[in-house]
Amino acid sequence: MTVILRTVADLRALVRGWKAEGHLVGVVPTMGALHDGHLSLARRAKAECGRVITTIFVNPKQFNNPDDLKKYPRTEDADAALLRWVGVEAIFAPDPAEVYPAGFVTNVSVGGVSQPLEGASRPGHFDGVATVVAKLFGMTQADRAYFGQKDWQQLQVVQRLVADLNLAVTVVGCETVRDPDGLAMSSRNVRLSAAARQKAPALYAAMLAAARDFRAGVAVDQAMSRATATLLAEGFDSVEYIDLRDAETLGPMTDPTRPLRMLAAAWLDGVRLIDNIAV
Repeated sequence: MTVILRTVADLRALVRGWKAEGHLVGVVPTMGALHDGHLSLARRAKAECGRVITTIFVNPKQFNNPDDLKKYPRTEDADAALLRWVGVEAIFAPDPAEVYPAGFVTNVSVGGVSQPLEGASRPGHFDGVATVVAKLFGMTQADRAYFGQKDWQQLQVVQRLVADLNLAVTVVGCETVRDPDGLAMSSRNVRLSAAARQKAPALYAAMLAAARDFRAGVAVDQAMSRATATLLAEGFDSVEYIDLRDAETLGPMTDPTRPLRMLAAAWLDGVRLIDNIAV
């Protein structure tokens, strides 16, 4: 049976009982509008933990565009049905006032890894992510937390947060789940028109081609320029960035022997798509 909880008090009472019984507790933080990518995280958590919580909270602090927050899909009933099917024991779906009560003034900011790419494109976004994730970890008292690698920079921010603040939770990064045509699953994909949805897989294809170019000896700037030109030719509105970075620090690539990550953000049909791949 899956229970839906709205308050921190009820959540903590439930978790105290689980831990008293000796269960390992996993949490899957989400903003709802669930798809197979989210469900893969829940399944992984179920396989590794005795009890699992999925949080559903559209966090206003990580949206720097009010229209984007307003348009973000909210589908709690459908989400709950999917999570019951997976077998998640609890859904924590608080109101904003429960997470950010009157008088709330604390902000968690992670430097370094949060600053380039998404951090430059969306000022304040990762402060909102770090703040809500820190709160969710405190609220759920989870032992393990599951995040998708599709949001690679977010994953690095969360791992840095946990390490720097000595939080007693293990962060598990899970492989990106893709549609058969390669498009990374995202709650925002539902906002694509039918025509744009046909074009969207070009983002992943362009990144794969750029990675092949780089491995074949093409200069990074040239490989990225080719990928950008390809996306614009395919009908993308614009490309915010496509770059090759150190996978851990997200700083510029200076040592090609270290793990590398290619990350991209592009606009299509008024929808902002992000993706990344290992190189």
